[in-house]
Amino acid sequence: MSDHKHLIGLLLGTEEDWPTALEAIVRRLGTVHDGTGAAHQYDVERITVEPFDLCAKPRYDLVIDRLAYWYYHPREWLKKAALMDDVYLLNSPFTFQSMEKHAAYCAMLRLGLHVPDTVLVPYKNPPEHAKYAYTAEKYNQPFDLQAIAERMGYPLFMKPYDGGAWVGVTMIRNPEELQAAYDASGQRLMHLQKAVAGYEVFARSLSIGAETMVMNFDPDQPMHGRYSVSHDFLDAATGDETVTIGKLVNAFFRWEFNSCETLIRDGVVYPIDYANACPDIALTSLHYYFPWAIKALVRWSVFCTATGRRPRLDLQTRRFFDIADRADLSYGEKLQAYRGLADEYFQTEAYSDFCASRLPHLDEVVLDWVRGPDFDRLLVDTVRSTFPPHEHDHFVAHYRGLLEMWQRDEENRLNRV
Repeated sequence: MSDHKHLIGLLLGTEEDWPTALEAIVRRLGTVHDGTGAAHQYDVERITVEPFDLCAKPRYDLVIDRLAYWYYHPREWLKKAALMDDVYLLNSPFTFQSMEKHAAYCAMLRLGLHVPDTVLVPYKNPPEHAKYAYTAEKYNQPFDLQAIAERMGYPLFMKPYDGGAWVGVTMIRNPEELQAAYDASGQRLMHLQKAVAGYEVFARSLSIGAETMVMNFDPDQPMHGRYSVSHDFLDAATGDETVTIGKLVNAFFRWEFNSCETLIRDGVVYPIDYANACPDIALTSLHYYFPWAIKALVRWSVFCTATGRRPRLDLQTRRFFDIADRADLSYGEKLQAYRGLADEYFQTEAYSDFCASRLPHLDEVVLDWVRGPDFDRLLVDTVRSTFPPHEHDHFVAHYRGLLEMWQRDEENRLNRV
C-alpha cells in the first residue's frame, strides 16, 4: 500500500485563533487510512504572498482561503492553481469574485427562493472613467428613487451589491433616511432591498463542505453576543428548509466554506445574505460552536484529499434551472429536488461514511485539546487581542464558561454514541 503526505495551505488575513486551532488538530490527527488501506498523513502551512511563476507547481493539495476576497494578488494565484494544477479550493475563486452578492440574488430568485424584493440603483456619484460622462448623458435615464421606495414599501435596506461584514448597510425607515443613505453611497453600487419586518427568527447557517450548522443569530448585538446557544429554536421542517437553502446556494456556486443568513416569518424562510467568502468563524463570536467549525474544516479537508475528490469549477446551472422551470412541482418539491443535487455534489452519504469509518477518533482529539492548556492559552490570547484591558477578566470567564458547557455537552453526546 502506498503512503500519501498532504499539505493543507492557509491563505490568511488578520486572524490567529482558528488557524492556530486547525494547525493543532491536524497535527494531532495521526495517520488516516482510506478505503484501500493507503495511509494519509497531514500537515498545515500558512501561505505567503510573493511573486509566482504561472507554470510553477504549488506544494499544496488543498487551500483554505480567507484572504483573496479583498486581496487580488492571492486571488489570481488561486485561479492559476485551480486552472493549471487542480489544487482543491474550498471556494471557487471565479464565482466568489469580490464577494459579489448581486449574482447570488439573481440566481436564487431564478430558482424560486423567497428573496425579498430587490432593486439595483445606479451610482450616486459617477465612477472615475473618461467615457462615463458621455455615456451617462446619452443613455442614463432619470429615475425617481423615492417612487421606487414607495412601491417597495418601508422599511428597506440599502446595501452594497458586492459587500460584506455589514459595511455600508443602512436601515431605511422613511424618505429622509433613504436620500441620506443614497447620498452617502458615493461611487458604491447599491441594492435597495425590502426588509422582512416583524420576523421571528434570524438564523445564520455556517456551511463547511457537506456539514451545516444553523445558529440563532441577533445582528443587533455586538459580535461576541450575536450567536445564542440554543438547539431547538426552529421546528424540524423549518430547520430542514433552512439547511436545504444553504446547501443549494453552496452547491450552485461551488462554495464549500460559506454562511447563509435567513429570516423566518410566519413559517416562510427568506434568504437575505448568502455570498460570504470569508464567513465568521472567530472564537470570540462562535464560542460554543467553535470546536464544531474546526472539526468540520478538518473532516472536509481530509475527506477531499484522502478520497481524491476532484475540484469542480463548472457550475452545471441548467440542472438547477430545469427544476426551477417545472410548473408541475410545488416549492417544497423543488427544494427537495435541489437538495438531491446538493447532496450529490457534496457526496453527502460517502462523506458521512468516511467520517464514521476513518475519522471516528477526531471527536476525542478535539475534546481532549479543548480541555487542555493549549486551548485555554489560545482563548486567553484571543480575548486579550480582541477586547480592551479592563474587559479581559470578564470575557475570559465568559468564554471559559461557554466552552465548558460545550465540553459537558460533547462528553454526553459521545457517551450516548
